Amino acid sequence: MTVADWALCVLSSGNPEHKVQAAFDLQSKWTTHQVLPQQVSKAPDTPARPDKPVLVPPADVPRRRLGSEQGRAALLHAVAHIEFNAIDLAADMIVRFGNDQIFATNSDRCEFISNWITVCADEARHFSMIQSYLNDLGYSYGTFPAHNGLWEAAGATSHDIAARLAIAPMVLEARGLDVTPPMIKKFEKVGDTRSVSILSTIYNEEVDHVKFGTLWFNYVSKRRGYDPKAYFQEQVRSFFKGILKRPFNEIARLKAGLEREYYLPLSE
Repeated sequence: MTVADWALCVLSSGNPEHKVQAAFDLQSKWTTHQVLPQQVSKAPDTPARPDKPVLVPPADVPRRRLGSEQGRAALLHAVAHIEFNAIDLAADMIVRFGNDQIFATNSDRCEFISNWITVCADEARHFSMIQSYLNDLGYSYGTFPAHNGLWEAAGATSHDIAARLAIAPMVLEARGLDVTPPMIKKFEKVGDTRSVSILSTIYNEEVDHVKFGTLWFNYVSKRRGYDPKAYFQEQVRSFFKGILKRPFNEIARLKAGLEREYYLPLSE
């Protein structure tokens, strides 16, 4: 089996536990050289999904207040939904773009694949951490409604590696770097130390995910002969609705290689 075949196992697993295990298997097979790097598979338009959560428009997702255990569970569920989608986004990156002609060498291609395998396994672990806590609280993934915004963004950028890198890691995941620290503070105020620990782990590791996105976007830009910052702004204006929301976590974004010159012009 090729690395694309193993990544397809992630995308074709609708059961959350099976999807998580498939992500871990993908990483294990790759790191122990039990998988071939050649790409021979085609990514599906939509990955397999469980029956729940029920997907609704973003405006119909109930507001989540931390004053009650149910409110905290609802907020954690929203984060779990993001992480669940992120598992598939990473696997899709491997299958859809791992064989792209943009790569100058096979070594570059393998490094790209390796980076997104790491992301895929990280997201699976993040999801599992939240799912475990939800279970302890008497809830599970699927208890609350969610929206499909992340995968709609994936669909809009399925045609081109630069568009996908710009929107998924460099806009959507970078937004996570902005909003997670305030979320952590809210959980600290209500004494939910377990949520603080989980969210802190996710936050620290998401910096690397955004870094991978920025690294490979810059690579693609230069291979195509474009200035990365201007090309990023072009992609975002084409495939992202609205402006980028302030405030920005400029310190975390800079750690990820995302300098303010990339995104500040898109917030006005």
